[in-house]
Amino acid sequence: MHTPRPDIGDRVVVRRRNGNHLSDIIGHVLSLHPLIVRPQKVGGLPSSAPAITIPDEDIQVVRRLSPRRIRNSDIRTLERIAAAAFPGTRHEWSSNGQWLLRAGHGITERSNSAAPLGPSALYDPLPVAEILRFYDDAQLPAQILVPDRIGPRLTHPRWEMGPDILVMTREVPSSPEALEDLPAPGPGEELHAASEPSEDWLSLYAFRGTPLPADDGILDGHCAYVHLGEPLRAIARLHLTEGYIGISGVAVHPEYRGRGLGRALGRGILRWAAEQKGVEPPHTLYLHVQEKNTAGRRLYSSLGFIEHHRHRYARWR
Repeated sequence: MHTPRPDIGDRVVVRRRNGNHLSDIIGHVLSLHPLIVRPQKVGGLPSSAPAITIPDEDIQVVRRLSPRRIRNSDIRTLERIAAAAFPGTRHEWSSNGQWLLRAGHGITERSNSAAPLGPSALYDPLPVAEILRFYDDAQLPAQILVPDRIGPRLTHPRWEMGPDILVMTREVPSSPEALEDLPAPGPGEELHAASEPSEDWLSLYAFRGTPLPADDGILDGHCAYVHLGEPLRAIARLHLTEGYIGISGVAVHPEYRGRGLGRALGRGILRWAAEQKGVEPPHTLYLHVQEKNTAGRRLYSSLGFIEHHRHRYARWR
């Protein structure tokens, strides 16, 4: 094969020699050595179809594709769900009804930025003066969320754009039995969930070195604080809103890093999500990870998450 290998989790088209003919396979990469691809569902979504192993000598071309076909309305829906999970301690809509302005304790961008959630946010003038007044009153720097395709095109030189952040999703497993191929939890890897964060949970999590107040984002919906082991070895916060489960606050205790607990935590969350019942059972898991966090992206890809879209934050300087 003369083209570069893709990454695990990428959606690709592989042109291969099949006897005397050439054929194409479109799907998601499960393995690189050898190349194993699972054919996609309609719309580019991952499937449960049998995986196909493609010998190197049969590969003619491998080309990366966009992760899946996504509509602007899909991006807006997921950003609205994520904003509901992080509305801050104070929030209000802009006067044109297109931007949700949020202020918390100034720690996480998610709770302290204006989000373009209205259908006309891309086309209406950006209400800069209103946004600046809101964050001046909150004594915080003015920040806005800029998602792919639905965010504004910023031309003013005082907007400083931050790094790309991947919004990744996967379907909630249909049942715990659907995860039989995952290893069973080992000692200290059992997942525990609570409706409120314990002092130990809060003491383990810090956002870029800053402790996270329990009320930094007042959840519009239900929240679960999960951890592995006693004492706590790894933690995460799960936000349940309208059938979506958002994953945030992932951290591993320093004494237990390098032991695969991040992966064990992810497997536990998948099992927990599959076990949830109710009037509106969850259907989609989502999370955010910076593009430069290669280890995190590989971990989440190995757990079945794929890129939905990207966003970034812009700060007024």
